[in-house]
Amino acid sequence: MIARVLAVAAAEIHIARRNLWVLMATVIMTLFALALTFAGAAPTGALGVDLLTVSVASMTTLSVYLAPLLALMMSFDAIAGESERGGLALLLTYPVSRGEILFGKFLAHIGTIALAMVVGFGAAGIAAALSGGAGTESILALLRLIGTSILLGAVFLALGYALSAAVSSPTAAAGLAAGLWLVFVVLYDLGLLGAVVYDNDGFFTRNVFPWLLVLNPADAFRLWNVSASENVALANGMTGVAGALPAWSAPTSLIVWPLAAFLLARQVFRRVQP
Repeated sequence: MIARVLAVAAAEIHIARRNLWVLMATVIMTLFALALTFAGAAPTGALGVDLLTVSVASMTTLSVYLAPLLALMMSFDAIAGESERGGLALLLTYPVSRGEILFGKFLAHIGTIALAMVVGFGAAGIAAALSGGAGTESILALLRLIGTSILLGAVFLALGYALSAAVSSPTAAAGLAAGLWLVFVVLYDLGLLGAVVYDNDGFFTRNVFPWLLVLNPADAFRLWNVSASENVALANGMTGVAGALPAWSAPTSLIVWPLAAFLLARQVFRRVQP
C-alpha cells in the first residue's frame, strides 16, 4: 500500500514541478510574506512588541487568503482533469485503490504547500528577526503559523478533491473552487458581521457568534494563532473574540476539518466513473 501511495505521490510531484506549481507557490508566499513584514515595521514601537510578532500577525491574515487559494488551485483539476484527459481510466487499470490514488495526490500537494509555507514564512521570519529582533514567544508563534497554514491548506486540498470528483469538467470544478473560496474566506465573515451588527451586542453576539466563527476553518486558523499568543492577539486586534472561546476549540476545528474533508472526497471519488 505504502509503495503504491508513494508512486502516485511521486508522479504528482513530477507534474507539479513540470507545471511550475512548486516554484510559483514558493515565490508567491515568499514575496507576499517579505512585503508584509517590512510594511508592518512601523507599528512595532507603538504596540511594544518586536518586528517578528507584527510580521506573524500580518502573515496570519495573508495565509487566510493565500493558503486556501493555492490549495484549491492545485486540487480542482486533480480528478476532473484526469478524467477528461483519459488518465484516470488508465490509472484505475493498475492495482491501486481509489483511496490510495487520492492519498498519493494529497501527499504530493500538501508537500508543495508545506515547502511554500516553510520557505516563504521562514524567509520573512528571518528577515524580521534580523531587522527588529525576536523573542522566544514570537519564534514559537512563527512556527505555529507555518504548521497551522499547512493544516489550513490540507482542508482546502481535500475540499478541492471533493469538488473535482463531483463534476465531470475541470471548468466546472474551477468555478466551484472559486465559489468555495469566496464563501469560506469572504462571504462567511461578512454574513456573521451583518448578524452581529443587527444583534447589537445581544445573545447572538455573546454566545453564538464565537462558535459560528470557529466552525469556519479559515477563522479557526486565525483564532488558533491569535489565542495562542498574547502579543499576536494584541497586534491583530482580536483579543476579545479569542478570549470568548475555550483554548481547545480552534485547534480541534482545524484538526477535524482536514480529516472530515478527506473522507468526503474519498466518498465522492468512489462514485466517479472513469
